[in-house]
Amino acid sequence: MTAGTTVDHLTETYRAHYRSLLGLAALLLDDTASCEDVVQEAFIRVHAARKRVREPEKTLAYLRQTVVNLSRSALRRRILGLKLLSKPMPDMASAEEGAYDQLERDALIKAMRGLQRRQREVLVLRYFADMTEAQVAETLGLSVGSVKAYGSRGIAALRVAMEAQA
Repeated sequence: MTAGTTVDHLTETYRAHYRSLLGLAALLLDDTASCEDVVQEAFIRVHAARKRVREPEKTLAYLRQTVVNLSRSALRRRILGLKLLSKPMPDMASAEEGAYDQLERDALIKAMRGLQRRQREVLVLRYFADMTEAQVAETLGLSVGSVKAYGSRGIAALRVAMEAQA
């Protein structure tokens, strides 16, 4: 017999716990359609990885964790989409302002490329994606203190690089 959760066990788990998993998703998300999508996706993912669930009694725990993770991802995408949509379009700039802005943007991009990878990731997520330090920490799998340190060092390095270009 192969190790892992069987399809029959997963089907039984679906019948017995679908509603409770839907309730878990509902506590994390705000619309029924998203909740149903998240729970269905969780079952699909656990089904695909069922050989790795060596103890069938842990199937429900894997499903719960998958629902939580998928809900977080859905919220993250939704928040990012709202932030991007809610920014008003700027007034049309003059040709001179546009050229100057382009030069500044090019200088900033060049300076950003000179940063360490983690510093660049933290600064991009923090200031360009407008995420909080906690969100950046969760996204990158770092502590909030590390995010602060990388951000501080990155800004200091950017300041030096931008002054050198001026």
